[in-house]
Amino acid sequence: PNLSGHANPILKYSQDDLSQHGVFGTLFCTNFRVTFISDETPQEKTTFKNKLYGEKNDIPLMCVDHIYGVYDEKRKLITGGLVKNKYPSKMIIHCKDLRVFQFCLTFTKEEDAKKIFQGIAHHCLEEKSLKCVFAFSYMGTPSPGTDLSFCRGFHCVDDVSLVDVKTAVVGVLHSYVCNIWCWSHYSGCALFKASFPPVTQEDGDFQKHLETMINAVAHNYLYSVKTEDLSESLPNIQDIQQSYNKFKQFFLIENSTDFWLSDVKWFSSLESSGWLDIIRQCLQKAVEVVECLEKDNTNVLITEEEGTDLCCVISSLAQIMLDPYYRTLMGFQSLVQKEWVAGCHAFLDRCNHLHQKDKECHSPVFLLFLECVWQLVQQHSPAFQFSETYLTVLSDSVHVPIFSTFLFNSAHHREGVMKAESPLAQSGPLSCPTVWDWSVQFDSKAQNFFYNPLYSEKVKHEKAVRKPHKPKHQRQLSLPSTAFKTPLKKGFFKDETDSLKKMLQVKRLSRWMGSPDSPAATTREFYESWQHRPVDYHGLLLPCLDGPAVRVWMQRYLRWIPEVYILGGGSVAMTTKLMELLSQVQDLKRVLEQRDTSQAAKIDHRPYIQHRLLSFGSSGRLSSSFPFAYTRNRSFKPIIPTGLMQRLMVTDSLASQEDEASSVASFV
Repeated sequence: PNLSGHANPILKYSQDDLSQHGVFGTLFCTNFRVTFISDETPQEKTTFKNKLYGEKNDIPLMCVDHIYGVYDEKRKLITGGLVKNKYPSKMIIHCKDLRVFQFCLTFTKEEDAKKIFQGIAHHCLEEKSLKCVFAFSYMGTPSPGTDLSFCRGFHCVDDVSLVDVKTAVVGVLHSYVCNIWCWSHYSGCALFKASFPPVTQEDGDFQKHLETMINAVAHNYLYSVKTEDLSESLPNIQDIQQSYNKFKQFFLIENSTDFWLSDVKWFSSLESSGWLDIIRQCLQKAVEVVECLEKDNTNVLITEEEGTDLCCVISSLAQIMLDPYYRTLMGFQSLVQKEWVAGCHAFLDRCNHLHQKDKECHSPVFLLFLECVWQLVQQHSPAFQFSETYLTVLSDSVHVPIFSTFLFNSAHHREGVMKAESPLAQSGPLSCPTVWDWSVQFDSKAQNFFYNPLYSEKVKHEKAVRKPHKPKHQRQLSLPSTAFKTPLKKGFFKDETDSLKKMLQVKRLSRWMGSPDSPAATTREFYESWQHRPVDYHGLLLPCLDGPAVRVWMQRYLRWIPEVYILGGGSVAMTTKLMELLSQVQDLKRVLEQRDTSQAAKIDHRPYIQHRLLSFGSSGRLSSSFPFAYTRNRSFKPIIPTGLMQRLMVTDSLASQEDEASSVASFV
């Protein structure tokens, strides 16, 4: 990285009352990150360390969300106009991973303070070209022997081959309207997604496109088709952005006082943001799609304006609920690669990597998908091979300007950028690492946190035992039209197509065709019938959407707030204890199996992963924010304003009086 400036001494405030304490150090700014190096010796070394920006005081430039300056004790949002003015006495940085940094600039030289402030503001806030992103400085020729083609259902899924995948599997996805086959159910019905054509002056163009679309579906399949317009039934990307902007403010805590003030109105603020409700709506819509595929054996076609936002969310969630392969680590990565990256989700625009002023295209759609997946993980933990830590790290990696996976709007966009002239082009094709190569960020020890130790692996039957025939999921290397034979009855597809055309002559496509009952009622019945089945973590999986079942992703949103740390508690303590019990059970199982020499080869190796995780530390020294934080270094006392404290004391006294009155009444 190229150094843009540095300043010393800089005071980094700690998150105590009114932020009056901190540590001195040096603040650096490069074309990759903002780094603060403390003058004090770190008290402990963390095992879970990122090799690219390892310390907790490092901020990738793409991760900066907003910068505030304190001028004469007044906080102002830094924009391009304020950068040229006098530098602030205090600089506050809000990050997209919800970290908050506060730096005091009054102790350093005026020239150094102005230079570091302008350098950080320029790199983090000014609109830039894609070629200015650090990934293009980090680029090189691909390493020999590198093999990232692990995605199931594609010929090759590394970023270099996305153009071939696009052409072979889904046709030209960029700037054209087409139907995309997503997944096939073992019964033969399939899930499709499509975008709407551009609005033209002729009204018949849209209907003509619909007829062509249904003709293609009905020509390939015997089953009926149900269509859902997600733009009519789910919030648009602007609503998603506004909701998340309100939601994330509750976790951007600058000091303890702000935390306790927001804690008083926590539930009302959470409800008013509407973020959890959007998550619930997406999961509900995915369940409706699953019901059509699993119960009704009906093809499903989901549509929206561009077909690359909510279509990706719903299609991905439906596949996770239906197919256990996508609940494994490799399967989930292949799902993201084919549905989002090859599916042309506009990561560059939605994540605002270039700090564009056009806010209409900004929206955390991919984060919304990860939120929905986390709800499934926390409700059905044994069904997923990956952990919530993996999802948290994946959400952070979107804003690391190294990887090409989340850097472009489409494969077509990536191809055009990578073909541009470059000094490195003479030595070979340019290549950025993919985010799936986790060794770039973490060593093997840290990657153990990505695996769920409570994952229920599928039992492998002996070859001698004859298993009953069970149809398999159809994840082929091309569109599955060749898997179905043309029926002998002539004219059937024509009649079916005509009937489908008539059924589509409606204003609201969001209504499920051929369903007399409301979707909510039928879906509720579908969920209850599934709930009464025996537990099968490798079968159909549905989320509970009632009341408090949809929760806040605590690890991602609360990991940087010391006031909520539970020392020796939280989910990590429970998981560690369960791992200890599982390890003991597996050890006993090994002893029994070793007594029979014929069973020696069948020893389960899962305890090896569990032992590696347990070696990081006991549950007594871990906090609820582990592995992102280990312990808390100071005691926390609720700092509540005097007036509010008095009201709370009055409430407590009234409660005690009621208790005394009730005890007297019971005595009488």
